[in-house]
Amino acid sequence: MDNSQTRRGQPCWYKLPKVGMIAVNDGVLLRNHIPRILKKHFRSKPYYVDLIDLFNEVEFQTASGQMIDLITTLVGEKDLSKYSLSIHRRIVQYKTAYYSFYLPVACALLMIGENLDNHVNVKDILIEMGTYFQVQDDYLDCFGAPEVIGKIGTDIEDFKCSWLVVKALELSNEDQKKFLYENYGKEDPTSVAKVKELYKTLKLEDVFAEYESKSYKKLINFIEAHPSKAVQEVLKSFLGKIYKRQK
Repeated sequence: MDNSQTRRGQPCWYKLPKVGMIAVNDGVLLRNHIPRILKKHFRSKPYYVDLIDLFNEVEFQTASGQMIDLITTLVGEKDLSKYSLSIHRRIVQYKTAYYSFYLPVACALLMIGENLDNHVNVKDILIEMGTYFQVQDDYLDCFGAPEVIGKIGTDIEDFKCSWLVVKALELSNEDQKKFLYENYGKEDPTSVAKVKELYKTLKLEDVFAEYESKSYKKLINFIEAHPSKAVQEVLKSFLGKIYKRQK
């Protein structure tokens, strides 16, 4: 959907010579295996219906986030003025946080007989953690080494509503904003290099480091406020896996 060339260190599936647009149908087939797998392993369980509902809801949330992401980058409608932290947060919350962080924990809660309505605070922590994770992803797309992160970053070329460009707009003076408007979203390497140089001028690497430190402390405080030590351990293990990650 975003014209990426590589993913997880490999060429994107649609880029393979004998695949192309067949990848769309492959995606449909993979999606249809979700209810088949759930039915095979959990049909007799009392939480089966809730599990199906959970997957359906998270799929809808993820697709909605992807849609918001895509419609902000429509070809021929490039307008940086509509990019803001609130728009970015809405995109990443639905596009990434629900399926990456909330879904696995919600599944576990259902499987031990818990009502998800009784764990809204856990959900809120996981969504916040997923948002932090996506901001890391935005940062690594620009400043991470392709051989380490497993993909070639294209957020600048693709005119993505990235955390970096939103912060750049927030910190830039009028001349820098004009410079950003002129170069962001262009595929030529010269324009990409100019945007990255502006990011360095604005010291966005330091801005991100401060954001990461504050996010970690904020999440730790939220987690330690939870009454269950067992839940705290699970959430801290999640956070430990992503804090200061390089890929």
